[in-house]
This record gives sequence, structure tokens and C-alpha cells, in this order.
Amino acid sequence: MVSGVRRAWVSIAALTVALAFPACAQGPVKTASGPVSGVTGDGVESFKGIPFAAPPVGDLRWRAPQPATHWTTPLKADHYGHDCMQEPFGGDAAPLGTSPSEDCLVLNVWRPASIHGKLPVIVWIYGGGFVNGGSSPAVYEGSAFAKKGVIMVSFNYRLGRFGFFGHPALTAADADHGLLGNYGYMDQIAALKWVQANIAAFGGDPANVTIFGESAGGGSVHMLMTSPLAKGLFAKAIVQSGGGRGNLMGERRLHEDQPGQPSSETLGLALAKKNGIEGTDAAALAQLRALPAEAIVDKLNLANMASDTYGGPMVDGRIVVETPQAAYLSGRFNKVPLMIGANNADIGFNFAETKEAAFAPFGSHIDEAKAAYDPMGNFSVEVIRYFMGMDAMMIEPARFVASALATQGLPTYEYRYAYVADSMQAEWKTGTPHATEIPYVMNTVATKYGDKLTAADAKIADQTNSYWANFAKTGNPNGDGLPNWPQYDPKADVLMVFTPEGVPVAKTDPWKARMEVAAAASALPP
Repeated sequence: MVSGVRRAWVSIAALTVALAFPACAQGPVKTASGPVSGVTGDGVESFKGIPFAAPPVGDLRWRAPQPATHWTTPLKADHYGHDCMQEPFGGDAAPLGTSPSEDCLVLNVWRPASIHGKLPVIVWIYGGGFVNGGSSPAVYEGSAFAKKGVIMVSFNYRLGRFGFFGHPALTAADADHGLLGNYGYMDQIAALKWVQANIAAFGGDPANVTIFGESAGGGSVHMLMTSPLAKGLFAKAIVQSGGGRGNLMGERRLHEDQPGQPSSETLGLALAKKNGIEGTDAAALAQLRALPAEAIVDKLNLANMASDTYGGPMVDGRIVVETPQAAYLSGRFNKVPLMIGANNADIGFNFAETKEAAFAPFGSHIDEAKAAYDPMGNFSVEVIRYFMGMDAMMIEPARFVASALATQGLPTYEYRYAYVADSMQAEWKTGTPHATEIPYVMNTVATKYGDKLTAADAKIADQTNSYWANFAKTGNPNGDGLPNWPQYDPKADVLMVFTPEGVPVAKTDPWKARMEVAAAASALPP
């Protein structure tokens, strides 16, 4: 229980930030598309809603992002642009701050109000299962990084059937010379190209860009790490709960059906048929592009994303060519320093109905699995499958990637987030749920928890944000006043644990036995 004095101190600090009055910036910044003017407040200058591509509407629906229209009058970049078209999800931990729209390819920049020399840049990629999310949620605000001398950029990318869609008529048209299907990923690459072309005008160093993302955003970082089309667009990477073995949403193909997994084109044909559109010619494509946006969304969100007309990102042969695991083991990836980890009560899926069914996939490792997941033989199947699910989806893949890159000589740092806000400890008894580390990374805990924020919450948020900022600056998260975070060494298996007590501690993986049996299971044939 925090003392009344501490609580008062936190409330006063939060109020001081909230009352910082934004004023007009000193002058516009000249981007390749036109000048932009931001607002300043509390030592930070922000620019919001800057177009990095043309609106993907009309004939540009299901096209690679096209150049933004030029402008000459300074664009007043004082508010977020629309988040991308989607069905809002009531259970989202980061509610949108805008109304969704197809016209959404915009980005945001936060920088110190006073700049000396070239500053490091960190670029945020939001999660949401590739069907929800955006750059406008208040907990994604970038001022804390700017105050530590790091320019933060966030951007939108297309979601759901706008971002990930195949249809034979699109393949036949081939308007973008083989770039098909993964339009949301194309947006991410386009945003990073914008950063390379324009961030110097904001005082940033295009040679010192770090990408970071969580959940689908973390999976997107793996895509960028392993895609030939992202080479040279960033210098460092951070993955938060993004998996790392298989492609996060499966191995669906753009053109070819597989057993139990229809191609994206097959799913696209099903969507067309549902809307009364037949054929695979230019007329059918024109009809698809004329459909109302709501008919394309068709109520798709995180709660119902399993659909016979949507399959998410796909193996397209140009952007996504193989699994992250295959790329990392073969050395076919963009070799940069990496920070990677997951939460100790992360997300994962396992639908075993009995203990026998839960342990069956471990094959010859079944005894080790029982010792790791049910050592006393008294855990329920619900508890066992929960641990197995999050280990298989998020926690063990992070360890695998850290090991694979460290073995190849790349500076790599692994973490596990286990801190729970004081006000949530009674509710989150199993640990730190999926995505709840984000306000600590961004140091937006005052926004997230308001008057329930405690001094302990605020302290570890500042430390977490400092580790991320330091990594963006130098490729090493360590800095003055922070507990030492050693590089990952597979033999030592030491990672940084952001403990429930609010103190970051480097230690041998406390779940080492679980990780090793989960890794063994991942190597077994399906």
C-alpha cells in the first residue's frame, strides 16, 4: 500500500503534465511532401496526422501505398489522423482516439523542443491481431522518449480485409508488379521509407532507427527483420510478445490452398460471393472496390477474427517468404541488434480437454513436460494448457530468437515482464497479462492508471522507458542508475526479469525447464 504522501506526489506530477499548455511550434518542418507545423508543450514538440502515402481509397483500395499528394501551405499537424478502418473492439486495452476510416495512412512524430545534433529514432508498430489497433491511443503517446533525447514515430497500417486480402482479379491486374496480398505490411515498409527520407528534417538520424512493436506489432518486427524488402530501413529492433518461430498468424499462402488452410485468394472469392460478386475479371474487381467499407469490415475484430472470408497476413513470396524460424536459423535476415521478450502471463492458445491430450504433443519428452508443467500432479488441465499456450506462442519463441541471434554474434537482450500495477494486483493474480507492459515501455502509466498510479508504478515505468530509450540510442539498454542487463548468452540463459516487486533483476531464466521442454516440442513434427 502506497503512503498518502507518495500518492499525493504522483497526483501532483500527473496534474503538472496534464496542465502543460501546448503552444505553436517555432516554424514548419519541410518534408518531401510539404511543410508541417506542430505544437510544443512541456519540452516536447509533436506533429500528428502527417500523410506518408496517398489515401488507399477507390482504385487504391488493395494497392501498394502510393506517394502522398504534395502540399505547399504548412500542414497544421496538431491532431491524430483517422485510425485505419476496423470494427471497434470493446475489450481493447488501448482504445482508439479517432473514428476509423479508409483514409488513414498517416504518422506522428515527437521530438525534444530543443535539438542538438542528430537524434536516435524509435518507430512504434501497434498490435491488435492485424484486425484492430491504431496509433492514436493515449498510452502510445511518445513524449517520454522525446524527453530522453529520442525521436519517436508512430504510424497507421491497414487492417483486416483492407490490409490482408487476396483475389484472382487483383493477381490478374498486377498493378504493383507482384506486390499483392500483404497491403498492411506494405504500409509498414512505406512508413519506414518515409522515415529514411524525412526524419533528418526533424533532427533525427536515419542511420540510427529502431523499430519496436507489440503482439501483431512484434510479429511485424519479425517480418521486417526477415523480409528482403525491408533491408536497410532500420538499425535495431525490439519485439514485445511477438512470437518468433512461425509467422504469427499462420502459414497461409496467397495463391495456393493447403490442407485445412484455404489461400487468401480463396477467402477473397468467398467475401466477393457473400456480397453478390462473381467472376475474376476487372469488372469483379471494380465491384469489390465499390463496396462500402462496412461491408469489407463485416464486423471483423479481435473477438471473432476466425472467419471463412479473412485469413490475415500470408506468405506472398515477396514480403513474407518463409517463417522467422527458418530465416533466423539460416542467417537470411536483416542482422541488427535485438531486444526481445514477453510477459509472464502472456497470451497463447491450447485447447486440450484432458491432461493426456495436453501432454501428448511432447512425444518422447512427455516425462520432462509433466515435470515442468505439473510437477506435483495437482494442476488442473486449465492451468496446464494456459502455461503451455503462452509458452508456445510467445515466451519460448522469444528465447529461441534471442539464442539464434546471439549464437550468430549479434548483440541480443532478452526480458520477461512480470510487474503488475499496484491497483491491478487483486485482479491480475497470475501475472502480467498480454500488452499490459506497454504503458511502462512508453511511460504513459499516468494516463493509464490516473489517480490509482503509485510511486512504485511510476518508478519502474521510468526505468523501463529508460532501457528502451538507451537501446534506441546505442543498441545497449544499460545506462546510469539502472540495474545491469547483460547480453543474452545461450549457455548462461540470463534474462532481465521486471519483477513483481518493481525491481529489474538479471537472472537465469526461472522457467528454464519449461522453456527447454517447450523448445523440444517445437522441434517435433506436427
